[in-house]
Amino acid sequence: MAGTNLLTLLDDITALLDDIATMSKIATKKTAGVLGDDLALNAQQVTGVSADRELPVVWAVAKGSFLNKAILVPAALMISVWLPWLITPLLILGGLFLCFEGAEKVFARFLPHHDDIADGDETPDLVEYEKQKIKGAIRTDFILSAEIIVITLGTVAGQTLLNQSLVLCVIAIVMTIGVYGLVAAIVKLDDAGLYLVNQSKVSGSTVKEFIGKGLLAAAPRLMQFLAFAGTVAMFLVGGGILSHGIELLHHTQLNVIGYAQSILGNIGEVLAPLIFDGLLGVVAGLVIVLFHVAYTRLFKTNK
Repeated sequence: MAGTNLLTLLDDITALLDDIATMSKIATKKTAGVLGDDLALNAQQVTGVSADRELPVVWAVAKGSFLNKAILVPAALMISVWLPWLITPLLILGGLFLCFEGAEKVFARFLPHHDDIADGDETPDLVEYEKQKIKGAIRTDFILSAEIIVITLGTVAGQTLLNQSLVLCVIAIVMTIGVYGLVAAIVKLDDAGLYLVNQSKVSGSTVKEFIGKGLLAAAPRLMQFLAFAGTVAMFLVGGGILSHGIELLHHTQLNVIGYAQSILGNIGEVLAPLIFDGLLGVVAGLVIVLFHVAYTRLFKTNK
C-alpha cells in the first residue's frame, strides 16, 4: 500500500513537472522580445566601465536582478489574487519611465546639460560613476523584469496558484542567468580576442590570429550597436506597454496596422506595430523629459 502511494506521488510530481516545463516553454516564447531588449539594455549599461571592472559590474547588476525578481514574483502573485486591476496601471507607469529614460539619453547625447559641460574638466569619480551605472541598470531591469513576470503570469492565468508560482520562479531564474551570462560573454569579447592574438604569437597559428583580430575589431562595434539598440529598445518596449495598456492607443494601433497591411501586405503588418510603438515611445519620452526639465529649472529658480 505504501509503495502504491509512493508511485502515485511520483507520478503526480512527474505530471506537475511536465506541466511546468510546457508552460515555461510557452512563456519563454512570449517574452522573447522583451528578453532581447533586456540583453541590449544591460549590455549597454557597462559601456564606459574599465575592463577589469566589467565582470564585477555585470555580477552586481545580476544580483540586483535576482533581488528584483524576488520582489516581483510574490508581488505579482498577490496582485493577481487580490488586485488584478492594478497590473495594467503599474505596467503603464513602467512604460512611461522607460520612454523617459530613452528620451533622456537622446537629450543628453545631442543637447548636453549645462552642468555636464561645466563639470567636463573635473576628474570623474570612477567609484561613484560605477555605482550610478549599476543603479541605473538595476532600475531598468526592474521594469523589464516586471513586464516579463506579467506576461508570464498572463500565460498561466488559468492554472493553480502552485503552478503559477513554479512557472514564475523557473522563468525568473532561467532568464536572469541567460541574460547576464550573455552580457558577461559580450563584454569580454575583446579580452578573448587579445588572448587569441597573444596565443597566436606563441604557437604561430594564423587561425587564432585571424579570429583574435576579428574579435578585437568587432567588440567595440558590437558595444556601440548595443548602446544604440538599448536606447531604441527603451522606446519600443515603453511604447509597446502604452499601446497595449491604453485602450484608445491600442485601437489606434490596430487601425494603423490594418491600413499598413492593406497597402504593404504582410510586411506592413510586421512593421506597423514596431513603428507605431517606437514613435509613441519617442513622443511620450520627449514630453516627459520636457516637463522634467521645466520642473527642474523652475524648482532651481525658486530655490
